[in-house]
Amino acid sequence: MLGILIFLGVVMALLFFGVRILAEYERGVVFRLGRYAGVRSAGLRWIIPGVDRMVRIGLREIVMDVPAQEVITLDNVSVKVNAVLYFRVLHPEKAVIQVENYLYGTSQLAQTTLRSVCGQAELDQLLADRERINQQLQEIIDLQTEPWGVKVRSVELKQIDLPQEMQRVMAKQAEAEREKRAKVTLADAEYLAAQRLADAAAVLATEPMGLQLRYLQTLAEIAGGDKSSTTIFPLPIDLIRPFYDQLTNVSAGKASTPGSGASKPDGGDA
Repeated sequence: MLGILIFLGVVMALLFFGVRILAEYERGVVFRLGRYAGVRSAGLRWIIPGVDRMVRIGLREIVMDVPAQEVITLDNVSVKVNAVLYFRVLHPEKAVIQVENYLYGTSQLAQTTLRSVCGQAELDQLLADRERINQQLQEIIDLQTEPWGVKVRSVELKQIDLPQEMQRVMAKQAEAEREKRAKVTLADAEYLAAQRLADAAAVLATEPMGLQLRYLQTLAEIAGGDKSSTTIFPLPIDLIRPFYDQLTNVSAGKASTPGSGASKPDGGDA
């Protein structure tokens, strides 16, 4: 009777100590007497206590912050660059067997690759062409972590810290570029205004009275202000000469008309 109780106790202990519960995002890599024995999926699982050993591996995507790295660019500018790494484990057995610590290994690989890739680019490329550099980092790191069963989905440059002297130089360069654009815009505006004035002058030149009417319109605009004032303008004789010539022609026409009062004295003398 005692032997049966002992046997039942041993069985219950084996059942209790061999039970493992894996979450949906976990996989269990089992080693039996040191040899790989398979991967257990999520749910209630049982291993042989003392014989089997299970290593839990998470399958969720990991977001890793790559520490800032001192980088000397291709044009000899010293900058600090950090990045963010997005990766996950696709093959749990490789992440356990092929590398001692896949998290530490991926982090170190990302740091060295970040220094290498950024050191091969100039500062302008590093600032303006981030997409290409991110793609290059992702391809290199993913290729080297593939034997570990790790898939690198994306690498993003997070921040680029420039020296104070370089920041001042870039600020001056940006200011000079803005001034250049402002001067070009002003020159274009002046050219366009001059072109419009030339067009307007050409239109006025086609009408004999156009210039005089424009001058009179300007006088009306000046005199039509809110404040009452007296403005004296010299009146060019060219403005009134057409009116004077027209009145002279009308007067001469009336004088030459037959039967007018101006021809009676001549008839009397005759």
